[in-house]
Amino acid sequence: MKLTKNQKTWLKYAGIRALKTVCQTAIATIGTGVVMSDVDWLTVLSASVLAGILSLLTSLAGLPEVSDEEVDDEWVW
Repeated sequence: MKLTKNQKTWLKYAGIRALKTVCQTAIATIGTGVVMSDVDWLTVLSASVLAGILSLLTSLAGLPEVSDEEVDDEWVW
């Protein structure tokens, strides 16, 4: 399956947004431990992965980061 220009643009921006969300969630979850040995790493991982998935699903509704010049009339999928 060959990706269109619009699909590549969406994947790029949605991926960047999801990665930022995963990192922010990990930082927030790690911050709940008093010391590093108190951090529940499984919780950090699961919360971060879930946040990334939710970010990608939210991006299906639209990406404000993508300008009109970057896409054709026919949008992603």
